[in-house]
Amino acid sequence: MKIQFLGATREVTGSKHLITTDSGHTILLDCGMYQGKGAETDADNRDLGFDPAALDCIVLSHAHIDHSGLIPYVYKKGFRGDIYCTHATRDLCALMLADTAFIQEQDVRTYNKKVDRQHPHKEKGKNYFLEPLYTQHEVDQVMKHFVCYDYDRRFRIFDDVLLTFTNSGHMLGSAICSLEFYEEEDGQKRWKRVTYTGDIGRAQSHILPAPMLFPQCDYLICESTYGDRLHEDQLVTEQQLLGIVKDTCEYRGGKLLIPSFSVGRTQEIVYVLNQLYNEQYLSNRIPVYVDSPLSTNATHIFRMYPQYLSDEVRDTLRYDDDPFGFNTLRYITDVRESKKLNDDDKPAIIISASGMLEAGRIKHHVANHISDPRCTILIVGYCAPTTLGARIQEPGLQWISIFGMDRKIKAQITKLEGFSGHGDWKEMIDYLTRSLQVEGVRRVFIVHGEKEAAETYQGHLYEAGFRNISVPDKGETAFL
Repeated sequence: MKIQFLGATREVTGSKHLITTDSGHTILLDCGMYQGKGAETDADNRDLGFDPAALDCIVLSHAHIDHSGLIPYVYKKGFRGDIYCTHATRDLCALMLADTAFIQEQDVRTYNKKVDRQHPHKEKGKNYFLEPLYTQHEVDQVMKHFVCYDYDRRFRIFDDVLLTFTNSGHMLGSAICSLEFYEEEDGQKRWKRVTYTGDIGRAQSHILPAPMLFPQCDYLICESTYGDRLHEDQLVTEQQLLGIVKDTCEYRGGKLLIPSFSVGRTQEIVYVLNQLYNEQYLSNRIPVYVDSPLSTNATHIFRMYPQYLSDEVRDTLRYDDDPFGFNTLRYITDVRESKKLNDDDKPAIIISASGMLEAGRIKHHVANHISDPRCTILIVGYCAPTTLGARIQEPGLQWISIFGMDRKIKAQITKLEGFSGHGDWKEMIDYLTRSLQVEGVRRVFIVHGEKEAAETYQGHLYEAGFRNISVPDKGETAFL
């Protein structure tokens, strides 16, 4: 058996790891889209590194686009196998992949119009125009290939391959993927156990349970997003959020803009604001807007899966029939209502996608308010180094280009990492050492982390007793 690492190697986007078994089966662990890499992004997404038509199946850890976003593209290129995931992951993918297709079609249409104006006399035989990676049609077709299983159910995907999903606590439906392969080693047939963590959640989360212990493995493929950092205490984060709300909306009379991933992060923030509202810490004079059609629809899916939510949420449901809604909260889907928010000078909290400020309605809100000293832009999660969300946090930065225009930075730029859906390095080490007999793990491969984070985490794993730990390069192959 061999594993080829095709994405999220020394970076945090584009997760793809191709397993080829001794019997010839090809299994792709995640099929993620590259995001936030500037001019390289499109080319990297189109260059898969494998033949989709020869791929037997996909094992999907969760629905975030950096893990699922190229599934319709591989379908377009000939893939017709099954996609294994949990039920909630399938439901979220139906929304998120459709949204991604819509954004691509819009972006390509805008780009091609611009090209058409710039090249009125086109050179014959030269293609100036782009096409989207995929459209809604490919999304509709590939959704028919999703095969869903509950957590903790061991099932067979091939005669010699078994798979079990364990709740990883990262987002609704996210899973640790434990695979077992019946293969020959040293002249004897045995089960080789490979575990892929996907993304690992927090030890404590408001809306999701802590990651559940997973079965022993021989080989571990582990994320490292926060492999070099620690998060603040949950209660401290809530108090900090309340302080930022009061400072921005009550004292300075400005708007609090929160770029947030539509699925998971948005619901966590809304839940905390709901609790602050119920406890009368949050003023009923401050309107809260979730300005994202995807966030709105995803929140409906969260309401459908109370069994996947934390004990805290289920306790809240005893006295609050909607922990994701309160009197001053409005979910906005209409683009005209979204634009009106920029014309309203009153204090407000606006939560909108995307979380890295690369696209979506939040980018327009930031462009309209970044030069207003009354306002605050609150970063609540990881931003890849080249994204607008990362660049805007550079110390001492006075100007930034948004939509091709230089804008003076006068708004407060603040960060809270306590809302992250990723465990920090201590949380991940604790989780792995409680799940595994460390001495029984033969090799560890560190993925989904920037170079510095991955290499720092390599040291933490070694200190915890793991051995044979490597940080693969893109395209690198390991034989097991």
